[in-house]
Amino acid sequence: MTERTGGNSVETYLDLMLLRFGLLAAGIVALALVLFAVALGLRRRGRLEDARRLAEPAVRAAGRALARRVNGRKGGRW
Repeated sequence: MTERTGGNSVETYLDLMLLRFGLLAAGIVALALVLFAVALGLRRRGRLEDARRLAEPAVRAAGRALARRVNGRKGGRW
């Protein structure tokens, strides 16, 4: 048997990075499925419009905060 030297640590690092990416992608898919199920449940009960109306101010504030962060301007309490 031949023994590889030097490449093992790089291979392990790449394996861990691939595992991290897979877990992150799986988490995003699971979150999307949960949000879809909640929206579907609200729609069936006829309360989707109420939820949209209540969530709109929070979504707008998050959008403004994200825009500030992307543009590099500091503001707010973040």
